[in-house]
Amino acid sequence: MLYYMFNKPQDCVTACSDAVHKTVMDYFPAELAEKLHPVGRLDKDTCGLLILTDDGDLDFKIMQPDRHISKTYFFYAVGTVNSEKIQLIENGIPMHGFTSKPAEFRLCRQYKIRELESFIPAERREKYMKNPDGAAFAATLTIHEGKKHEVKRIMEAVGCRIFYLRRDSIGSLELDPELKQGEFRQLTESEVLLLKENK
Repeated sequence: MLYYMFNKPQDCVTACSDAVHKTVMDYFPAELAEKLHPVGRLDKDTCGLLILTDDGDLDFKIMQPDRHISKTYFFYAVGTVNSEKIQLIENGIPMHGFTSKPAEFRLCRQYKIRELESFIPAERREKYMKNPDGAAFAATLTIHEGKKHEVKRIMEAVGCRIFYLRRDSIGSLELDPELKQGEFRQLTESEVLLLKENK
């Protein structure tokens, strides 16, 4: 079986092929790409940890929402958080169609928007930079189900807008800090075990 860790860049889609966009498979040699498939998905504008494998059972084992495998994301967002908002996030927020499961939130640092200009997507930069001294912050959020756009939706529910999102871990498996965006490597035997034993 083949197991690879990939540091997915922004602006490519998690798919084996796409007629319009660059895909994560375009970063792999053709002879390897034809054997692998991505486990789960990351949005086009989300970067970070993605697993690719030829193990057909792994996707079901770790990515199904009812398995409750934790996934930790680092992000930059416009807005502010306080104890009331954090409590809402950590207790679960009713949203359209579902209530988010309790999550773990950690505030890393507060910023002014202008300090994060290089991380703001080009299509939003002009709008956000009209208020360069506006509030922004860096944080991590650990979720346990992984519904579509869940991290962004949770933060929007408390009045914050994420503009940079990176997945740092799946269960106990963490993104290798030595792996630059667009780079990949095989998982070690111990990392494969971590992935398979994730609770």
